[in-house]
Amino acid sequence: MTAPLRRDAERNRQRILESARRLVAETGLAASHDDIARAAGVGVGTVYRRFPRKADLLDALFGAQVAEVAALAEAARTEPDAWAALTGFLGEVLRRQAADRGLRELLTGSPHAGELARSARERIAPTVADLVRRAQEEGRMRPDAEVGDVALVPLMAGAVLAAAPGDPDLAQRALATALAGLAAGEDRDPLPGSAPDAAGIERLLGG
Repeated sequence: MTAPLRRDAERNRQRILESARRLVAETGLAASHDDIARAAGVGVGTVYRRFPRKADLLDALFGAQVAEVAALAEAARTEPDAWAALTGFLGEVLRRQAADRGLRELLTGSPHAGELARSARERIAPTVADLVRRAQEEGRMRPDAEVGDVALVPLMAGAVLAAAPGDPDLAQRALATALAGLAAGEDRDPLPGSAPDAAGIERLLGG
C-alpha cells in the first residue's frame, strides 16, 4: 500500500514544480504558495508539505540553472580572449534572463531571492575578477575599471529588460552600450567616483 502513495507524492511534487516553473518564469519570484497551488491544481497544504519554505522551492526550481550559469562562467575562464569571454558570458546570461523572469530576479536582486542568489554571486565573482584582470592585461579593458563596475552592468541591462520584457534585443543593446564604456580606448575620461565593493553590490541587490 505504501508504494502507490509514494508514487502519488512524487507525481504531486513534479506537478507542483512544473506549474511553479511556468508561473515563476512568467510572473517572477513573488509567486506565493497559494498561487502555485492554484496553478498546479492541488491544495496549498500539499505545496507546503513538499516545500515548507520559499527557499526550498527556489532551490528546486533554480538550483540546476544556477549551476549552469556557474559552469558558463568557468568555461569563459578557459577562453584565450578574456574580453570576448567576459562579454559573451554576460550576453548569454542576459538571454537566459529574458526567457525567465524568475531567473532574472534571482540574479539581479529580489527580496524573495534569498541565499541561493547570494551563493550564485559568490560562485561567479572569482571568475569575473579573473576575466577582468586578464582583459586589462591584454589591453582590451580600460585599466581603471574594477570588478564592481562589471557587476553594475547586468543590473543596468536587467533594468531595461524589466521595463521592456517583450524586447530582449533592447536589453542586449543596453548591455553592449554599458560594456562599451568599459572597453579600452584612447583618451578616455576617467570613470567618476569609485566602483562598489562586494558589500555595496549586496546593498544594491537588496541583500
